[in-house]
Amino acid sequence: MRRLSLALLLCAAPVAATATPAKEAPWLPEAAALRLTQFMGNLIPMPWDDLAAAWQAPVAAAATPEAALSRLAESDARAIREALAARDRQALFAATTRAIARDILLELDNASAALLAEGAKPDLLEAQALYRAFEDGIKAADPAAARTLGLAWLELMNSTGSAGVLGAGQVAVDEAQFNAAREVIVAYIRENYDPEAFAPRDRLSPVPESVYLTGADVTVPTTVPPGSNFLEQQPMPRLVLQFEEAGGDEADLPLVAFGDMLFDSPEIFSGPARDLGITCSACHNRSDVNRDFFIPGITTHAGGLDVDSSFFNPMFDDRKMDPVDIPSLRGIRFTGPYGRDGREASLRDFTRNVIVKEFAGAEPTPFILDALIAYMREFDFLPNSKLNRDGSLSDLASDAAVRGEVLFNQSFAGLDGQSCATCHTPSNKFRDGKVYDIGSANPPFPGGTATLFETPTLLNVNYTAPYFNDGALPTLASVVDWFDDTKSLGLNAEQRSDLTAYVMAVGYGDDPWQEFDDRNTPFRLNYEELTTFATTMDTFLPMKDQFNIALLVDTVAPDLAADASLMSNQSAKPDVYQLAGLLRAAGDAAALGDWAAANDNWQAFKTLQSEIDARMY
Repeated sequence: MRRLSLALLLCAAPVAATATPAKEAPWLPEAAALRLTQFMGNLIPMPWDDLAAAWQAPVAAAATPEAALSRLAESDARAIREALAARDRQALFAATTRAIARDILLELDNASAALLAEGAKPDLLEAQALYRAFEDGIKAADPAAARTLGLAWLELMNSTGSAGVLGAGQVAVDEAQFNAAREVIVAYIRENYDPEAFAPRDRLSPVPESVYLTGADVTVPTTVPPGSNFLEQQPMPRLVLQFEEAGGDEADLPLVAFGDMLFDSPEIFSGPARDLGITCSACHNRSDVNRDFFIPGITTHAGGLDVDSSFFNPMFDDRKMDPVDIPSLRGIRFTGPYGRDGREASLRDFTRNVIVKEFAGAEPTPFILDALIAYMREFDFLPNSKLNRDGSLSDLASDAAVRGEVLFNQSFAGLDGQSCATCHTPSNKFRDGKVYDIGSANPPFPGGTATLFETPTLLNVNYTAPYFNDGALPTLASVVDWFDDTKSLGLNAEQRSDLTAYVMAVGYGDDPWQEFDDRNTPFRLNYEELTTFATTMDTFLPMKDQFNIALLVDTVAPDLAADASLMSNQSAKPDVYQLAGLLRAAGDAAALGDWAAANDNWQAFKTLQSEIDARMY
């Protein structure tokens, strides 16, 4: 009974935080590059090499595999190249904004030329796709203009006419309407995105120039650029919880159930993380690693994140591009110290650090930390039939792995007379709880002290690629090669292969992926977990705990509604929407101190849920 992690793929679109993954349509290359510029241009330090690549090479999130510069007029492309070469932030903003604005105007000119030939629609669609790069800034800063422009785009499309179907329903081109609507858009784009000069901007954004010049305090919804990915990886990792494997029910463990909800809630964070719907489970997908997590500019590889960047918490910004590989939380009760560098001995302190420092959340209450820790301590490793209880290989291991086990326990001069097993101790979950400088990181300055990194467990390591603190090594074979090369172990090709086979046997997991079928669907998994979260109302209502009721309702009610929107069973949707509404009503009543109404709505929720469950199962 586990669900999808709370996550989104937010390709520069402002949206409310929700549990339901939502993938946007691809962007045109030049529009994608502009949004990457607006995002990366606000990072400290600015990733100039990444910015250059956004314009000079194809962008993964773009609709076509073309470099943005190749689609622009030469004069605009030259201005962008010059700004990139000079590393002039303001010049880059002006050049890139102008380039997209002029592209829009060009497509409108092309549409006008093709209008009477009834061939204007493709050019208009291209112009609208480019306008998308400015649209959220206009909506936030100039809502009246946004409505006027939206109507103008609609009138443009309608005025191009239609040939109808087999001669029926034919609509003539309305040239006057087309020209009037076109002029509205052209005038606004020229004034706001292709003016004679742009005022210097503290923050790069799609806010129209005319509004920016007024000094108005405009809040543009938090976005991440095209190419960002918060969706959980596929296939979905299997989540192993102690109490479930022992036959327990989370509904009987309110502290664990609330901790599970908090782990899936953006409400414990603040700022960009909460706005975007980022949660603990967005990175640590079902206690494992979301190997597809990626945000251009603050990650260098999928499955990594610069957690001390200016984007999430400027106060915690170390002004270095130093993303770390997201660690698995499987068996976390065994794997202290915490953090890749082992900076926190306590899981509680580490969790508080993630909330407050990394993602700018408010100071969590002791109860919130109690609940999160109670839930995370239930995370267990995937069972491994290739290992015995003491960490030795079972009879199911391959001959190569058995030979590798001997090498793993062998002393090497390059390891100062120690073995791999000295640090990755089989009887201690293949770790020793210490930190070391193994030479995988450079000192911060000549003669400085390099960062020490904790010994990671090798259990279930097959599913956490890439490897090392910075994700520098893609496979376990490359890890073995690295140690052999840097520590002069003197292994031959067969020995490298055997040692890799051993590590992979240790890193194996039985049934590592969540299985779905016609009965056990992703929606059902989501629904069961959300309704389990809601059972904690039975604890909070008698306590009249307004704070935690609000936290629960603000997380679960919108998620139930969002999941209902994706249901394939159309007839059942109203019931789930009603369920979400009853939970919201209970929360609203509790916030007003109307405990009788809160209890009535909660009892109605449970009654309806029982009816839905009876039909569902």
